[in-house]
Amino acid sequence: MTPIIGMEIHVELATASKMFCGCPADHFGKSPNTQTCPVCLGLPGALPIPNAKAIDWTVLIGLALGAHINLESKFDRKHYFYPDLPKGYQISQYDEPLCEGGQIETSTGTVGITRVHLEEDTGKLQHTTLDGQKVSLIDFNRSGVPLVEIVSEPDIHSASQAKEYAKQLSGIIRSLGVSDCDMEKGSMRLEANISWGLDLNYKVEVKNINSFRFLEKAIDYELKRQQAILNKGDTPTQETRGFNESKNATFSQRSKEGAEDYRYFPEPDIPPLHLTQQYVDDLKSTLPKLPEQIKAEWVRKYHLKDNYATVLIRDQQTRTFASELFVKAKEKGLDLNLLAGMIVNKKVDLSTLTPPQLINQVLTQKYSQVSDTGQLTTWVNQAITDNPSAVADYKTGKEASLQFLMGQVMKLSTGEAHPQQVIKLLQDKLS
Repeated sequence: MTPIIGMEIHVELATASKMFCGCPADHFGKSPNTQTCPVCLGLPGALPIPNAKAIDWTVLIGLALGAHINLESKFDRKHYFYPDLPKGYQISQYDEPLCEGGQIETSTGTVGITRVHLEEDTGKLQHTTLDGQKVSLIDFNRSGVPLVEIVSEPDIHSASQAKEYAKQLSGIIRSLGVSDCDMEKGSMRLEANISWGLDLNYKVEVKNINSFRFLEKAIDYELKRQQAILNKGDTPTQETRGFNESKNATFSQRSKEGAEDYRYFPEPDIPPLHLTQQYVDDLKSTLPKLPEQIKAEWVRKYHLKDNYATVLIRDQQTRTFASELFVKAKEKGLDLNLLAGMIVNKKVDLSTLTPPQLINQVLTQKYSQVSDTGQLTTWVNQAITDNPSAVADYKTGKEASLQFLMGQVMKLSTGEAHPQQVIKLLQDKLS
């Protein structure tokens, strides 16, 4: 059997105001219930007015993923009863979302996108103790913040692929500038639907995972748990589970709802959305170059190592720095992989340097490098003696250990050893 995994990823948009009212959307760290109004508190008679910028940005995300943009779409009411949902329903999209289709390419295969739709976020429960009693308090500052949900096809077949998919999606959305995707602040939340084969007619959803590392651990644990149940001849219960980070284990929360449980119907207070093709084309013209496109260009144009490029495209600041650095460094005839390695291995502090300053630093170092074989050999021998485990790892085929030993030699030489000569000496000694 093959693991069948689909992802649902929620992303808070960084708009100035909420989805259906004028309250500030920047809720993190604010005093509880200070950014609310009758609309986001769900008070009787309050009417929602859609945020145009949130619609623009949702369409932009769809375009970046290669989705089809529906010129006709609508909002719906999704009914469920929970303390953090003041109206007793959430304004979301069901059968006519803004975007459908699209894909993300991972190293182990294509992951199709089912839909990209727009909805409002809920309030936030805070569990605490007051006067010696355990209570649950509700902060409605987050209620009504624009929330985009990206739903994948069940095309993911391992925990590592799920992690790669989520990381790529985060990079795309960050590059668009529509969200910081900060999982510590709850700006991006990961959910995985997991089963062993579609024909078994069940799936388990693990909700509200707040890091890529925990996503991988949760899926791995859940697949093992389900496999143990199947080996006994039973079928896992279709349910929603959480992930306990300290125990590295999932735990049952509630039975999983189906679409019929939510009693969807069109939102009567918001007319259907009618977009024009010109509107979509105008938005498409503003799309920036996406991270994977930049990575492919660096590898092709500069012969950059794939693993270096993967790290350098992760955030906008590093991406922008590296793009300028590579252009200027190539003009000077510098080794771009050497520069990339310095950034990836945190040998330089990008917050205190500009690309020209880093180039000057490298050029100065280049002309003051120690090339004396005797001195280099002393440093190399010392690094080998001090790090027997790295030597053993290298001899079992772990090439990364060579770079580690190279770093130790550079540390011993306070950065003055000639890198190419050091690598050759290390290879000669270790062979």
